Amino acid sequence: MTIRITLYGRADCELCHEMRIVVDEVARAVPLEVEEVDVDADPELRARWGETVPVLAVNGRPAFKVRVTASALRERLLRERG
Repeated sequence: MTIRITLYGRADCELCHEMRIVVDEVARAVPLEVEEVDVDADPELRARWGETVPVLAVNGRPAFKVRVTASALRERLLRERG
């Protein structure tokens, strides 16, 4: 079962870049479908997330805000798989 990860962020965001590196690291060992969404491209998303980016959603549910470690993400993905 592939888990869907959505990274909500913005173009010039160092924390977003750091979170993407963690996602890429974990994705080397766990099958993930990764989507990146630029919140600044959508007024609704910009209003929803504001300055609270990056946000990482797992299968459509927000799971992490601002920072995540590889071990925390792996643990969350294990729970998702059941």
